[in-house]
Formats: sequence, structure tokens, C-alpha cells
Amino acid sequence: MKTKPEDIPELLPLRCYTPAGWAEHALLDVPALLSDHAHLEKKATTNALGLLHRWPEHLPERCSYWTQVLSEIAKDEILHLNIVLQHLDRMGAVFSRSHENSYAGDLRSLERHGSHPDDLIDRLLICSLIEARSCERFCLLAHATSDVALRKLYSGLWSSEHSHYRIFLELAAFVCSEEEVRQRWSEMLDGEAEIIQNQEPGSRIHSWLS
Repeated sequence: MKTKPEDIPELLPLRCYTPAGWAEHALLDVPALLSDHAHLEKKATTNALGLLHRWPEHLPERCSYWTQVLSEIAKDEILHLNIVLQHLDRMGAVFSRSHENSYAGDLRSLERHGSHPDDLIDRLLICSLIEARSCERFCLLAHATSDVALRKLYSGLWSSEHSHYRIFLELAAFVCSEEEVRQRWSEMLDGEAEIIQNQEPGSRIHSWLS
């Protein structure tokens, strides 16, 4: 499904787009959607902090930029978490203690392990994939919701996620050549397209439609 929905203002590098009706279905249980979203922001913060010390040693001059942008991403994500939790509280809902994210788990199956720098490149590209897909989903939710506060939330998050996906791609290009990044990025986009379409339906940011 390559056709871009009209609600997406800028073409994202996705190999398939979310089908019409997904956002309306996801919004059937807004507290569950927000709780899932909060867990994703928490995990995104952890991921950014986990990458903070992994700057490429062959480019010591990039260390400062690497740590600065990743700390900024972590700061953005924790701010997003706080905002989403406020929306949960506004609805009288509770942030769930446990969370399963099969989408992220399936993406990790694409990651090469034990071979540096391949593992770092893949980690950065998976982060970029998640941000790009989330960017698409936030845009769709902003257009679909009738809740003014939620529309403001998702409209505001769109630009941030769009910036993050591009930054992770940029960092990957510090680790290896741009040609290597392009080739691996293309492979992982194909993998993500298959993975997202195999997700179960439900009120989650990275669900699909049955």
C-alpha cells in the first residue's frame, strides 16, 4: 500500500502507508491509546540515552554533536511523556504498569548483532523507522480526532518526530558511508513495511487494521 493519504503533508520514506480507517479504529479506546503512547515515549527516552555513549570513536570531533543531539532527543521524549501522562490524567485514566510492543520487538529482529559497527547502524536506523512511522500515525490521529486537546497534542508531536527520524539517519551516516546507510535503510524500510502490516488491530500507535 504505497498511496499516501491526503492527511500526510509531506511524503515520508515509508514503503507502505496506513490504511484509511486506522485512526478512527485506534481512537475507539483513547485511554488505551494514550497509555500505549506514554510507554513508547518512555522507551524512546531510554533508547536515546542508551545511544549517548556510542559515538563513533574514529570521529572524535563528532562526539560533542552526537551527545548533544541525543540528549536533546531524550529531553524531547521525556517532555512528550509528561504531556501524554497529563492527557491520561485529564481523562481519569491510569498509566498501565505493563506494556508489550510487538512492533518494536519485530523491528529488533532486523538488527544485526555482534558485529560493530553494523549493530550500531541498525540500532540507529530502527530508531529512525519508529520515529517515521510514529510521525505518520500522529498526523492521522490529529486529523481524525474530534477532541481539540488531542488534536493539538498530535499536531504538535508530528514535527518533532519528523525531526527525530532525520537526525537518526544523519547519525548513522557518521558511523559508515552514506552509500552503506542508503542500502541498509532501503532493506530495513522493506522489512518495516512487512512488519507493520502484520501487527494486530487495536488502540495502539503501531497497530494495524484486520
